[in-house]
Amino acid sequence: MFNWDWIMSKQKICKWGPLSSNLILIAQEGNVTPCHYDEQQNMFASIRGYKRFILFPPSQFECLYPHPVHHPYDRQSQVDFDNPDFTKFPKFKEACGYEVIVGPEDVLYIPMYWFHHVESLKHGGYTVSINFWFKAGSVEKIEYPLLDYQRMVIMRNVEKMLAEALHDPSEVGNMLKTIFLGRYSSDVD
Repeated sequence: MFNWDWIMSKQKICKWGPLSSNLILIAQEGNVTPCHYDEQQNMFASIRGYKRFILFPPSQFECLYPHPVHHPYDRQSQVDFDNPDFTKFPKFKEACGYEVIVGPEDVLYIPMYWFHHVESLKHGGYTVSINFWFKAGSVEKIEYPLLDYQRMVIMRNVEKMLAEALHDPSEVGNMLKTIFLGRYSSDVD
């Protein structure tokens, strides 16, 4: 029997915001969810079958090459994990993640902004799971240095603001490149 009270007690203990959504996932064996991150706290509860997760902390951002914010695959890595192009994505060789197998009655906590690549394993058919997404808790005080996930939040927000200000998401890269080369290159005194 599924213990809803236990899941909801974690919200209180961890001081997360409200439950924003649940999602029942049913997948065929061999199904792959490409590496991505979510902007909310995630409790992943397995009901049937087994899934393999590879988890990467936010510090691995540069190694995983996420798509730009306004891209249709926003929050998803550009790297094909089954056939990585190391010429195009050389830092992927340095990516260091954690592997875990989740089975029936297991619950996996995936912190917000942690990348995760998920595969339904071949153990007899299909998998069933439920996700519980919770909004982040309120921030009383920002402490420095920033945590890696906070840096990701800032990068996303800067990218969004520039795209809106420029009225063209494709110009964001050029703007950031101009700022960097004009102010922060090693040739500047």
